[in-house]
Amino acid sequence: MTALCTGRVAIVTGAGGGLGAAHARTLAAAGAKVVVNDIDTAAAEVVVAEITAAGGEAVVNQSDITDYTSAGEAVSQALDTFGDLHCVVNNAGNNRDRMFASLSEADWDAVMAVHLKGHFCISSHAVQYWRHRVKAGEPVAARIINTTSGAGLQGSIGQSNYAAAKAGIAALTLNQGAELGRYGITANAICPVARTGMTTAVPEMAERMAPPEDGSFDHFAPENVSSVVVWLCSEESGHVTGKIIEAEGGRIALADGWRSTEGIEQSARWDPSEVGAVMTRLLDQEQPPQKVWGS
Repeated sequence: MTALCTGRVAIVTGAGGGLGAAHARTLAAAGAKVVVNDIDTAAAEVVVAEITAAGGEAVVNQSDITDYTSAGEAVSQALDTFGDLHCVVNNAGNNRDRMFASLSEADWDAVMAVHLKGHFCISSHAVQYWRHRVKAGEPVAARIINTTSGAGLQGSIGQSNYAAAKAGIAALTLNQGAELGRYGITANAICPVARTGMTTAVPEMAERMAPPEDGSFDHFAPENVSSVVVWLCSEESGHVTGKIIEAEGGRIALADGWRSTEGIEQSARWDPSEVGAVMTRLLDQEQPPQKVWGS
């Protein structure tokens, strides 16, 4: 593998398994020094052992990404252990799937905490560090890589909390991309489709995503997504920011976001009785959106 990230230091959250573990291993193989964050310390230790056995550098971090102070300890550990920080890969996630009518406040809060607040906490501490360096006149080529989902981009039946959190992450990425460039920071989000503990919890998904028995290309291997993450973490990606990048198997695509249509306008207030006809015309002209998952 090309050593695109030699000398770079990265934090990967939720890196004890699934996509996070694949990101951590692939970053290390590309030369990065990796802080492997997971509340499951034993799982994180396995990933660190794999990386070090392959000649890479990594350490375990068990910071709670939903707690602002604890999340800051991950950034401090990167600086204390490796002397710098270049990349934050926000990967950690959870799910509490329910139809909206059955969704509890606890279900909502648990998913928002890990996905949306979790994306904020470590990134906030990292940005403070990078901004301080810029103000001190030091060069910065920093990267934030967030993780959204098709559920957040187009909705998903039975996942209102997860979809809302992932949509929030997409919007957060747009804002970070627009705001942080002045500090030498790019922010992008990946929208992955891969075999993980979350995706294979559903039996039919587990069967569909199973590795091929004939040794052919493993379309749903998480490492396929990790290749995009490695490039985004590298200095080569400095010209790309505020993008949502879909990665599945051997396919890479950009998710094209909300756009205003030309609309229908008059130089007066619409009477409520006229709005229905206007909406009919607008809907007739509409480019059909992608369907909500599961509909």
